[in-house]
Amino acid sequence: MTKSGHIFIIDDDDSMRISLSRMLSEVGYTVDHYQSGINFLKESLPISPAVILLDMQMPDMSGVELQQQLLALGRRTPIIFISGQSHPHQIVSSLKNGAIDFLFKPVKLEDLLIALSKALELDKQQLVQLSKELDIKQCFLTLTPREKEVCSLLVRGLLNKEIAVELGTVDATIKVHKARVMEKMHADSIQALVRMYLEADLVNA
Repeated sequence: MTKSGHIFIIDDDDSMRISLSRMLSEVGYTVDHYQSGINFLKESLPISPAVILLDMQMPDMSGVELQQQLLALGRRTPIIFISGQSHPHQIVSSLKNGAIDFLFKPVKLEDLLIALSKALELDKQQLVQLSKELDIKQCFLTLTPREKEVCSLLVRGLLNKEIAVELGTVDATIKVHKARVMEKMHADSIQALVRMYLEADLVNA
C-alpha cells in the first residue's frame, strides 16, 4: 500500500542514498534521490505533501546552504537533516531556519518514520493554508481600487464615517463599498475580514 507522501533524499554517500531510497520505497513512499544539492535544484519539481531528507555534509553545497537557497526560492517543503557528524552551529542554524528534525547516522527506521510522518502532516497543513491564501488573494483581486482602499481602512478599524472623511466622500457611499467588499471577500464580519487580510498578507498585495 502506497503511503501518502513523497520523499526527496539528498546525500552524496551513494550507499546511504540508495539504502534509504530502497527502505522507504518498501514501506510505501514514493522516492526521488539526488547526490548533491545542485542536482536537486536543477532537477527536482515541487511536490506536496513531501519531505526532504537532507545530508548536512556534502562537498558542493552543505545542507544548511541548500536550505537557505530553498527558503530564498520560496520552497517550503519540510526538511529533516541526517548527518554522520555536524558542528553544533550547523544544527542550531538548520533548526532556526525551520528544519523539522535532525537525525544522526546510522538512522533508525522507527525514528525516521516518526519524523517523516510529522513532517508530511506539516506539509499537508501548509498546502491547505497556501490554498486558502490563494483563494483570499483571488477574491481581493476582484475588488475595485476604491473597494481595496475601503477594505484596508476597515481592517485598520475605522468606522464608516471615518472612512468617508479619509476618502473625501459621504457615509452612504462608504456603506455601499463596504457591502461590496464583504460580499466579494466572502466575509461575514469585520473580524473575519481582518483575519483573512492578515492570513494572506494583503497589505503587500
